[in-house]
Amino acid sequence: MILSLQEAIRARVAAAAGELYGLAPSDLPPMAMAYAPNRSLGDLAVPLAFELARRLRKAPKAIALELASRLGTIAGVSRVECTANGYLNFYLDREAFLHDRLTGRVAPPAQAEPGEKTIVEHTAINPNKAAHIGHLRNAALGDTLVRGLSFLGHTVEVQNYIDDTGVQVADVVAGFKQIQHKSLAEIDVLAAQPRFDYYCWDLYAQVTEWYAADKARLAIRAATLHDIEHGEGEAAEVARLVADRIVRCHLRTMGRLNVQYDLLTWEGDILRLQFWNKAFERLKAQGTVYFQPEGRLAGCWVMRIADSTQGGADGEPTGNADAVEQTDAEGDQAEKVIVRSNGTVTYVGKDMAYQFWKFDLLGEDFHYRLFGAPGKHGPIWATSSTPAGSDDASRPAFGRGHATYNVIDVRQSYLQKLLKQALEAAGHPGEAERSVHFSYEMVALSHQTARQLGYAAEAADTSKPFVEVSGRKGLGVKADDLMDTLVAKSMAEVIKRNAEMPPADRQRTAEMIAVAAVRYFMIRFSRGKVIAFDIDEALNFEGESGPYLQYAVVRAHNILQKLREREGLDESQVVARLAATDGAEILESVDDHGLWSLVLEASRLDEIVQQAVRTLEFAVLAKWAFGLAQMFNGYYHRYPVLNEERVDVRLWRAAGVAYFRAQLARALETMGIEVPARM
Repeated sequence: MILSLQEAIRARVAAAAGELYGLAPSDLPPMAMAYAPNRSLGDLAVPLAFELARRLRKAPKAIALELASRLGTIAGVSRVECTANGYLNFYLDREAFLHDRLTGRVAPPAQAEPGEKTIVEHTAINPNKAAHIGHLRNAALGDTLVRGLSFLGHTVEVQNYIDDTGVQVADVVAGFKQIQHKSLAEIDVLAAQPRFDYYCWDLYAQVTEWYAADKARLAIRAATLHDIEHGEGEAAEVARLVADRIVRCHLRTMGRLNVQYDLLTWEGDILRLQFWNKAFERLKAQGTVYFQPEGRLAGCWVMRIADSTQGGADGEPTGNADAVEQTDAEGDQAEKVIVRSNGTVTYVGKDMAYQFWKFDLLGEDFHYRLFGAPGKHGPIWATSSTPAGSDDASRPAFGRGHATYNVIDVRQSYLQKLLKQALEAAGHPGEAERSVHFSYEMVALSHQTARQLGYAAEAADTSKPFVEVSGRKGLGVKADDLMDTLVAKSMAEVIKRNAEMPPADRQRTAEMIAVAAVRYFMIRFSRGKVIAFDIDEALNFEGESGPYLQYAVVRAHNILQKLREREGLDESQVVARLAATDGAEILESVDDHGLWSLVLEASRLDEIVQQAVRTLEFAVLAKWAFGLAQMFNGYYHRYPVLNEERVDVRLWRAAGVAYFRAQLARALETMGIEVPARM
C-alpha cells in the first residue's frame, strides 16, 4: 500500500513550505503526486514548485532546491533529488518498503470519520419476475462500491429496495387473476416451485400483450395497484406472496455472484408505517408540494420542478419501460405529480420518504425481521410493519446514514434529482449534497452471444452493433441462464486443463471462473458506456477478463508452492530471511519490467481503489488489475524464480511474487471475485 507514504511526503513538503515561505497548509494548492517516468529517475514526484513559482516569483528549480534542503528525514524515503525543471523526485527505501508490506505493517488509511456510516442501495429488482442480465451490472457495480468503501475503512450498510407495491407487481397479480383465473391457494402451489421467477417472467410478458390488445384493461391495473397499496382484498395477499417468493429467488441468483445485502427495505412497510405521510406533511409545510385544484392535474399533489430538462412530458425518465410506472401523463415540464388524484402515491413520492428515512430525518423507524437463512456473509434482515418476529436488540441499527449512494441506471437520473431537490427544499442541503446517484448505462448482447443464447432472429439484424433486450416484451437473458451457460463453458475448460480434478472441485472452480467472467466484464467499461456482453470475450483466459486475472494469481501461487516443495520455504520464511539477504536484486532494479517496478505498481492498490470510489469509475480498478497481471506475466518470463541459481536473488524474486499475489488477490476480492486453487 502506498497512500500512507504519499500522505507522509505531502505533510513533510507542506511543513517545509510553511517554514520557508510562511505558507499555511490551506494556502497551498492541492499537492499532486506523480510517478517518475522510469525508476532511474525516482519513484514519486511532487511538482509543487511549479505551482508556487508565480506566487513566490522564483524559478521552480530554485524553489525545489530550497524545499529539498528543508525536508529532513522521511520514513520510507531513501533520498530526494531535484530535477532541472523543478520536480522533487523521491526515491523510496526499497528493501524496507517490500518487507513492511509483506509483514502487514502498512494498511489502507481509514478515510471516514468514526461513527459515520455510508448507505449503499443497489440491485432493487422489481419482485415480479426473474433477474436479467441488466441487473447484473447494477449488482456488480453496487457490490464493488461496497467492497471499495469497506477497503478504505468506511462503515457500510448495504440495502436492497423491494418495490412490492409498484405497478410491475400489480401487473403480475392481474395476470394471475384476470388471464389465468387462479386462486390464492393455486398461486401458493406455483410459488413453491424453485423457478417461480421464470414462470412470472413469461406471465409478465403475457400481461403486456393483454393490455396492448385493449387499453381499457389499464383500469384493472389501476384498481389492482390501489388495492395493493392499501393492503386490501385478495390482490394484496397475492402481491405479498408473489413478492416474497420472487425476492427469495433473486437472493439465490445474486448469491451466486457473491452479492449479499444487510437489509431488504420493503416499500409496503414505508406505506403501512405511514413514513410517506410524515414526509408529505413536511414537504407540504415547506411548500415543496402543493395541491393542484384545476386543469389536467386537478386533484393531485404536485412538486414544482427546478430543472425539468430531463425526462419525458410526464415527468418520468424516458425509455425505462421496465422500471417506470406506466401511467398516463402525470406532470408537465414544470410540475411532477407526487400523489395522484385517486390518493395513490407515485414512485418518486415513496422514494422521497425512503431517502428521508436513510438520513434519520423522519423520527421514525421500521420494525425488523430476519429474512430466511443467513447468507455467506451473515444474516439478511428485512423491514417489517409489525413488531412481531425477530425484532430484537441483537440486530444492527439500520439507517441513520451520513451519506448515501443510490445505484440506479442513468434513465433514473431525473427522479434522483428530484430526491435531492426534496431534501434541499425541506431544509437539509447537507444531506442533499451527500445523496449520490451512481448511474450507469444499459447492457445489451453481442450478436454472437445473442445467437448462442437462442436469439438468432434478433442477432441477424446487424443495423445495430448490439442486440437490445426487454424483459417487458419477454426478450431478455435471465441472469441464472447466463450463469448456467458460463459455468458449463468454464467446466469444459477446467476439464481440458485438469482432467484429474475431483468433480466437486471442478464444479466449484467452474463457478468461480463464471463469476469472475461476469463481474469483471460488468465493471471493466466506463459506467457511462452501453456494453454488449459477449460470453467468449468474458471467458477468454488470454484476454482482458476476470479468468485471466485469476490465472495470474494461481500462477504466482504455483511458483511459491513449488519453492516450498523444493526448498521447504513457505512465504513467512522467505520474508523472515530477507533482512539478512543481499538486496542488490531490488536495489539495482532500474528496468521498468524488473522486480522493483512490479512491487511499486502492486503497492498502488489502495490509491487505485480510492480513485475508483472517488470517481465512481470502477473501470479504473479493473484496468489497473489487468495491467498488473500483464506486468507480472512479463516479469516471471524474464526473471525466473525457481530456475534462478543465486539464493539471494531467488529469495527477493519470491518475495516480489508473494506481494504481487496478495495484492492482485485483494483487488479481485474488492471486485467480488474469488480465486480457485487450480485452473
